[in-house]
Amino acid sequence: MNAKHDALNLFGRLFIAVMFLPAGFSKATGFEGAVGYFTSLGIIAPVLVLILTIILEIAGGVALIVGYKTRMTAMLLAVFTLAASVTGHAFWAAAPETAFMEQLLFFKNIAIAGGLLILASVGAGKFSVDGLELPQKTKLN
Repeated sequence: MNAKHDALNLFGRLFIAVMFLPAGFSKATGFEGAVGYFTSLGIIAPVLVLILTIILEIAGGVALIVGYKTRMTAMLLAVFTLAASVTGHAFWAAAPETAFMEQLLFFKNIAIAGGLLILASVGAGKFSVDGLELPQKTKLN
């Protein structure tokens, strides 16, 4: 990657992280309400799933911002986003008055998962923890 691509990669990571960090903090600060929502979706063990979701959204968001373990983080978040789309935005089973909005949210998430998969394939670039150049060991002659 060149400097322009590295900068675009950084901004892309920041924009994607904006989806996960506030969502994780919102779930953490509104824990009881989030448990109720997860329960209403029919999620098994909603408290455990919610705790894991909060950890993934916050830690994953921070990892994307700083570019740490970016390929693995992007893959995990892509799988999570796809699962959340099917579980939380099942527009095909929604009431007619909410189906349109659920469909928009579903396909927004699919697009984000696509961006995450691209990020997983290219990595974080130079402006990241992953891209730091470690000093070379000097050879003793």
